[in-house]
Amino acid sequence: FYHSCTIFFVVLLQFHHVFSTNTLSSNEALTISSNRTLVSPGDVFELGFFKTTTRNSQDGADRWYLGIWYKTTSDQIQRTYVWVANRDNPLHNSTGTLKISHANLVLLDQSDTPVWSTNLTGVAHLPVTAELLANGNFVLRDSKTKDLNRFMWQSFDFPVDTLLPEMKLGRKFNSSEKEKILTSWKSPTDPSSGDYSFILETKGFLHEFYLFKNEFKVYRTGLWNGVRFNGIPKKMQNWSYIVNDFIDNKEEVAYSFQVNNKNHNIHSRFRMSSTGYLQVITWTKTVPQRNMFWTFPEDTCDLYQVCGPYAYCDMHTTPRCNCIKGFVPKNAGRWDLRDMSGGCVRSSRLTCGEGDGFLRLGQMKMPETSEAVVDKMIGLKECREKCVRDCNCTGYANMDIMNGGGCVMWTGELVDMRKYDA
Repeated sequence: FYHSCTIFFVVLLQFHHVFSTNTLSSNEALTISSNRTLVSPGDVFELGFFKTTTRNSQDGADRWYLGIWYKTTSDQIQRTYVWVANRDNPLHNSTGTLKISHANLVLLDQSDTPVWSTNLTGVAHLPVTAELLANGNFVLRDSKTKDLNRFMWQSFDFPVDTLLPEMKLGRKFNSSEKEKILTSWKSPTDPSSGDYSFILETKGFLHEFYLFKNEFKVYRTGLWNGVRFNGIPKKMQNWSYIVNDFIDNKEEVAYSFQVNNKNHNIHSRFRMSSTGYLQVITWTKTVPQRNMFWTFPEDTCDLYQVCGPYAYCDMHTTPRCNCIKGFVPKNAGRWDLRDMSGGCVRSSRLTCGEGDGFLRLGQMKMPETSEAVVDKMIGLKECREKCVRDCNCTGYANMDIMNGGGCVMWTGELVDMRKYDA
């Protein structure tokens, strides 16, 4: 998958007035027939109804959805959708209504049957207002509250396939909130839940993202090392306008990002595509048709465990897979036939004492951390000493490259490694 850009041809459309604001009060409603939308302050995001035709359906009928898109064009074909409320429960004709009922947002079909709701309980008598914020967050708040950052419900807690600035992916502990993940569309024209998902591993002390196809791992970002995800090359994360933010405390583990954008013209998003790629897409408000893509997986060495245990992948060698020094192919015959999934084994046994040493591997994606342990209280020197004393230890590394602290020790096979350019 190569970096690409998409060019849209701009045509003049006949202007027609559509009444828009960014709020929906308890005595108002949005309907498909009214063609009314909510527009965020700054005119960046728009919320309303849109339709798709599901090609795989036997009837070929339209499917209607409530969603949010970038307000750059009125042409539904060219729209970039960032959130869909009823992705897996569409309206089947052009009769649909969004309104506030019993302090909840409710989407009703032609029979006034709810197809989607914010599903809040215990707030039936509160006066509430729905609002589309400047950052694309659709929120429900108490109309009488003075705290404008306090929401009863927000769309940012329910990501679809897109991560916008200030949204979070991850998990809150001791909370009934669902884990926040990205799940692809079924196809470019079908917003229902697709085969690919991007999920942050939140258990334990070590955290990294996995890209799944259904239940199978496809790609791993590598460990968060205090600055970035180790498995994404520095050159790919050296965005002057994107600021990474990783939260790891007793309340939650989550990733988010912000755009360092003094001119307010740059807009960026992460998207889990229906074809299985995590894309980082940037466009400017002045030239919206120019898109810049960074895509993961980037090459065959990014594929999960492509080389097996104790081997690393290198795009500059033939074959791509290489045994770590001191290891040999587990099955030489299969290795010669370019089947390297079995990985490598030690050429000689460790003595767990005198004569054993360590090999420094630079410019390397850290191995998968599912069988690693962490000690946040010691540095790299103490980490080495601790690994020497543990006969099960297979490798060690810094946990936090920013402050030089923390110790990660691997006690199982080293898997899913690759070498990067200097």
